[in-house]
Amino acid sequence: MTTYCEGFALFDTRYGQCGIAWGARGIVGVQLPESDSAATRARMRKRFPLLHECIPPPDVKAAMARITHLLTGGIDDLGDVGLDWHGISDFHRRVYELARRILPGETRTYGEMAAELGDKGLARAVGQALGLNPFAPVVPCHRVLAAGGKPGGFSAHGGAHVKLRMLAVEGAEAEAINSGSMPLFPREALRQS
Repeated sequence: MTTYCEGFALFDTRYGQCGIAWGARGIVGVQLPESDSAATRARMRKRFPLLHECIPPPDVKAAMARITHLLTGGIDDLGDVGLDWHGISDFHRRVYELARRILPGETRTYGEMAAELGDKGLARAVGQALGLNPFAPVVPCHRVLAAGGKPGGFSAHGGAHVKLRMLAVEGAEAEAINSGSMPLFPREALRQS
C-alpha cells in the first residue's frame, strides 16, 4: 500500500510545467507555468514552504490530467476538483466559486461578476480577488475580462497574452477577446505551438 504525503508536484502542459500542491483537505494551490520548470519549482517552494515535492495521490494525478486536457483544448470545467478553502476569505471564495461556474469557451466581465455578487461597485474587488487566485486554472480567472471585452490583467507568467491564448484554445468567441491590441492566434496555430 502506497502512503502519499502532503506536497507539491510539477506536470507538463502545452504552456510548460504547471505546479500543483495538495493537503489533507484537497488542492491548496495550482501554479501556471513560469518562464521555465526551475522558476515554476522555485515559485511552488516559495508559495508552499512547508510542503515538499513528492508523488501525488490518485485524486491529484487525476486533477493534473484534467488540467492538462483543458489546456490542450479539451472541454472540462474542473468544477468538481476538490479545493482546500482554508485561509481563503469569504469574499474571495464567493468570487472563485462564481468563476468556477463559467464554462470553457465562455467569458464574463469583472462588472458582470460584481453584479452577480450583488453590487456592481465590487468590480475592482473582483479583479483583485482574481489576481490573487491560488487555483488557476481550476478557478478559471482567465475567463473574466475587463469592460468592453478587453483582456484586463492576468497574473500568470506571460500576462494577458497567455490569458488570450488560453481563451482561444478553449474556443471563446474571437469578438469577445480580441478587442485589445494583442493579436488573437487562430486555434489551429495554438495547437501546433
